[in-house]
Amino acid sequence: MKSGRIPSALLDQLADRFKALAEPSRLAILSTLHAGERSVGDLVQATGLGQANASKHLDVLRRYGFVERRKHGLRVFYRLADREVFRICDLMCGRAERRRGGAAAESA
Repeated sequence: MKSGRIPSALLDQLADRFKALAEPSRLAILSTLHAGERSVGDLVQATGLGQANASKHLDVLRRYGFVERRKHGLRVFYRLADREVFRICDLMCGRAERRRGGAAAESA
């Protein structure tokens, strides 16, 4: 992708991955997992999501390769599959901060 163009065969796949990140609850889960592996119960407590809702979001994140899971007895633990996802978040957060700063300067 050195030309800057995304191959058309990857467009749908890439759009689906961005859609998976376009949900605040999933971002909250990823943010919680930034500190390390957590059980589903820990994630429920940390994010305030219900058990079923958290499990649904974790399934989406796993399907798109953002998280991995392991079972230990009756408990299920999740961890980040790739910390690179935070590069995207850092880029977007920086952009949001710059826009917010620009909007604040305009309204002053």
